[in-house]
Amino acid sequence: MARRPLPQGPVATSTGTAEVVPDPDSTTGVTLLVNGVPSSHLDLADPGFLSFEYMQQMAAVLDAVPAGPLRVVHLGAAGCAMARWVEHQRPESRQIGVDLDARLLELVREWFTLPRAPRLRLRAGDAREQLASLPSGSTDVVIRDVFAGDTTPPHVATTEFVQEVLRVLRPGGLYLANCADRPPLAHVRRELAGLADARTATAPASPWPHLAVLSEPALLKGRRYGNLVLALVAASPAETTVRGAADGSPVVSLDDAALARRLRSLAVPARLLTGTDLETFVAGAQPLTDPPSPSPSPSPSR
Repeated sequence: MARRPLPQGPVATSTGTAEVVPDPDSTTGVTLLVNGVPSSHLDLADPGFLSFEYMQQMAAVLDAVPAGPLRVVHLGAAGCAMARWVEHQRPESRQIGVDLDARLLELVREWFTLPRAPRLRLRAGDAREQLASLPSGSTDVVIRDVFAGDTTPPHVATTEFVQEVLRVLRPGGLYLANCADRPPLAHVRRELAGLADARTATAPASPWPHLAVLSEPALLKGRRYGNLVLALVAASPAETTVRGAADGSPVVSLDDAALARRLRSLAVPARLLTGTDLETFVAGAQPLTDPPSPSPSPSPSR
């Protein structure tokens, strides 16, 4: 099917507007604005190109995963830039893209060259609700890139949400989350504390070698607002306390010198913080948790 001509100006979607803006520095690059906020950048001629720095950092981690197709769930699909990249790097991967905006998913299918189902299935709905509908141990990688404006919705940042991610991941699977924060990075620290708690519930060993934050060094030093990538490797069968877990080894080691070098070699060098350094960074932060369920109303007396 031929791709629909790109629109001129904003187009109405289920939650607001979408607009495709040409990249002034590239004849084939475009930025997708969702409700006026840059959401995705795509090179229409090169699906292997990623412009956003946090996506380059995620790609560096995925490049460390052994070769072969992957099962990937994208929470917050938008223009599907990461899904295009995965398909380009790992043909025959099976991916699911979830976005709250049903009309946006229809439009990006029309505007951009995306993998067809079953290589990429697009689902409209709330990220957490769609995640809960997936079978346990059904995917290798979960990527969260969910935003309301410039903030992460609270219900996809809690310890309980991460527990659901770990349920869906196969043993040893990988979770990557885009987390925007500003000094003093209180939200990032709380999310990382929640990741540590969720992993500890499935494996008795220290979680810190299996957790990481990736970022431009200036962001880690709390100098400005920006995007940081959180990474978590689910417990492998050798570690897990859950009986009957399927066989599987970690898809990637986060405490790895080669990965750290790969991140430092990016166009905008990034730092990898893991292990005891990350534990020190998070020390004292309280995990984000779901609000308590409301107590049932008492039955009226007669």
